[in-house]
Formats: sequence, C-alpha cells, structure tokens
Amino acid sequence: MAASLFLVRGDDPSLVNRAVRDLVEQLVDGGDRSLVVEELDDTRYQRDDGTTSIAPLVDAAQTPPFLTDHRVVVGRSLGRFGKADEVAPLVAYLASPLESTRLVLVWEKAADQQRLAAVPKPLQAAFDAGGGEVINVTVPKGRGAQAWVEETAAAAGLSITRDGVRALVDHVGDDHARVPALLDTLLSSFGPDVRLDAERIRPYLGEAGDVAPWELTDTIAEGDVAGALERLHRMQAGGNRHALQILATLSSHYSRTLRLEGAGLRDEKAAATALGIKGSTFPAKKALQQARALGHARVRRAIELLADADLAVRGATAVDDHTTMEVLVARLAMLHR
Repeated sequence: MAASLFLVRGDDPSLVNRAVRDLVEQLVDGGDRSLVVEELDDTRYQRDDGTTSIAPLVDAAQTPPFLTDHRVVVGRSLGRFGKADEVAPLVAYLASPLESTRLVLVWEKAADQQRLAAVPKPLQAAFDAGGGEVINVTVPKGRGAQAWVEETAAAAGLSITRDGVRALVDHVGDDHARVPALLDTLLSSFGPDVRLDAERIRPYLGEAGDVAPWELTDTIAEGDVAGALERLHRMQAGGNRHALQILATLSSHYSRTLRLEGAGLRDEKAAATALGIKGSTFPAKKALQQARALGHARVRRAIELLADADLAVRGATAVDDHTTMEVLVARLAMLHR
C-alpha cells in the first residue's frame, strides 16, 4: 500500500476491530507478523503515577525495523487523548515520520470512557498534511444504513438487489456488526456471480438483530401490538437487553408524557422547556402529541402498568421477565387504540 499513515474510526467496536485486522493484514504483506507488528493498547499508555501518555506510541513509531524492511505500529484506544497538549508528541513525530513505519491510529474509546471526543485539531491537521488515509466504518443512520450495506456488499464482491438489501437492513436493525459476517456467508454460499434477492438471502439471516428503543415506543404509540412485541423480542434477543433496561426506556418515555398531560402547553417549544430538553424539540413534540392523544385516564393507567411490571421484574411475582414484558408492551399498545 502506498500510504504509511492511517486513521481508523467508527462507532461500533466490532466493525472497528475488523477494519484494523484487515488493514494490518494488508500492511504486513505476507511478512512475519511477530516481527512486523507492534500493537499498543490502553495499558501501554499508563504511567506509574496513574496518568497516561501517548509517548510509548511515538517511541514505537520511531523504532527502526529488525530483520524486516518495515514495521506496522498500531495505536489503539487513542480517544483517551482528546486534548491538543496530550497529542503534541505525536503531532511532532508526524512532521518528520520514520519512512519504514506504517502507523495505524485507531480513534476509539478507552475502556473507562463514556464518550468519544473528536480528534484534536492539531493532530487532524498533521494527519492531513502527512497524506494520511481515513478508514471510517461509522454506519450512517436511517436510509444511510441501506447505502452503507450496498457499498459494503459491493466491496465484498456481492451483487444484491434493492429488496435484498432492504431485507438485510431490516433484519439486522442496529446490529450493524453482523453485516460483514453475513456477507461473507452469502459470498461463500453463492459466489460473486449470482444476483441475490430477498428470497435467497432470508434463509441465511438467522436471528433478527437489535432495534433502537424509539422503534419500540413509536410502534406502541401506533397501537400496533404485534409490531411492538416483535421489536420487544428483538431488543431482548438480538440486543440482549435486560427487562429493567427496557423498563427504564418505557418509564422515561411515559414520564415525559405524564409531565405534559394537563399542563395546558400549546406548542413543542414550551413542552421542551418544561421537560428540560435542549437542542431538537422533536422529542417534546412527540411527548406532547401523545399526552393529548391519551388523556389523563390512559396516561395514569400506563404509569400503573409500568409500576406493576417493575415490581414483577424485581421478584414480586413468579412470572418470568419475558412474559411480564410481553404483557406490559401489549397492554401499553392497546391503550393507544
């Protein structure tokens, strides 16, 4: 590969790991991995005094190869260094990098981080000036996910019809990490020369993947009992979400509705202010619409159902969690009819 500087980024750890693995394999180029590759994880940045430093990565990048013509240095968990002064040693190195080093920067959260900061501007500028190549495996939201699947399938050598892509996207839901493995399975089963439609793809999809919480609450608000139960099952199985997690989502959703019901608010801006929502007022608009549609008696009943389910999940009854949640979701959806 012509480039010697790479930045891998994404919001799904599985997709990031796969991208790093594939990139390193290309950069090793058939050499002895034990001699060529040095990968630094978060433990390598720890100092004796409990602080962290990016210096070990810079030291590794400046080390000449031994018994090989190049080295591949991989820096993981670099999201830990989100400030300009923290990446200053790396920025200085990029001004005059070692020609024999292929440097892979993986911008991902460290184990103890809640959110991933943006790449500091000095590091981004040095990266761009050095002709670095960005490998972004972030999956777009909404319709963008379908385009991403189409591009990923084409890169894998597969030809999939539009309805086939839609079936795959609908099935995996938010579990995008499953897509590359599914594409590998389809490629090994059909080869690159077969046009695949939804009918051919479905037998290979397996268990439905996770969905976003708002899909469950939206389907409940539509009064669609079957659809709400299907999304509940996907969150439980595909998303491996505990009943208490789902209850927390539903409780938060109906708590907003309860706060707005009877408040006499006329527009979404006033509703957003009452709920303490900053930025987009769309969630407040939905909550206000739901409060008006349900009315006092049904909002009160929803809160009662949630409270009963919470007690049941915590052991007040002998009913298993899955049954408790199914009954809850079905009853909530019925309230919206």
